[in-house]
Amino acid sequence: MGMGNGRPLVRELSVGEVARRSGVAVSALHFYEAKGLISSYRTSGNQRRYSRDALRRVAIIKVAQRLGIPLATIREALGTLPEGRTPNAADWRKLSEYWRADLDARINKLVQLRDHLDECIGCGCLSVETCPLRNPYDGLAEQGSGPRLLDQA
Repeated sequence: MGMGNGRPLVRELSVGEVARRSGVAVSALHFYEAKGLISSYRTSGNQRRYSRDALRRVAIIKVAQRLGIPLATIREALGTLPEGRTPNAADWRKLSEYWRADLDARINKLVQLRDHLDECIGCGCLSVETCPLRNPYDGLAEQGSGPRLLDQA
């Protein structure tokens, strides 16, 4: 319902409406709610209703998931937003700043992995004993198993 016809804007949406408008399956919305990412309330007829800000929150969740941000981190960040209103551009800047350092670190790790992918398997991955460049005499094995050089922070 628009404002042009004299009626107020609808402030609550059914789960089906949120799914249709956000492009997210109803089951995913239920999952997000179970994980504390969005919330709803029940009508007197026991039907789920979401406030309009759920649409923006779902959009934020979708973007964050595409960036590879874990749901627990998304929930923590969304918890910093004010309840009961649609997140705005300032809120998004705050969230993006919150995630920027983590994204930069992951990008750097991926670049490092890409750049060394052709050279070897990451030195230490399989306790390579014969790598004269990165792991002579399998010295990294003393530090533990796994890709020792790639796992460094």
